[in-house]
Amino acid sequence: MPTALWIAHVDVLDVERYQLYAVPAGAVIASFGGVFLARATRAVQLEGEGRARNVVARFPSLEAAVACYSSPEYQAAMAAAQGASVRSLMVLEEN
Repeated sequence: MPTALWIAHVDVLDVERYQLYAVPAGAVIASFGGVFLARATRAVQLEGEGRARNVVARFPSLEAAVACYSSPEYQAAMAAAQGASVRSLMVLEEN
């Protein structure tokens, strides 16, 4: 089964409130087999609109990544820091 990449592009608006998301979300991601490959490392935006923070995590499958996002635990982490960031998120299956 192909693995999948969880790719998030984020502008943090409130660092303290964002931590209410980031800390528990990391644990939830790990519980679904997610492994972070890059977090807030240097990036060069060559096309389109970029964001200040970029995160890439690898999951065992597309289904695992989507299940993680949909889980009550991940949704609770997101709700705890609602409004603390502007972001886009996608999951991409690897070949």
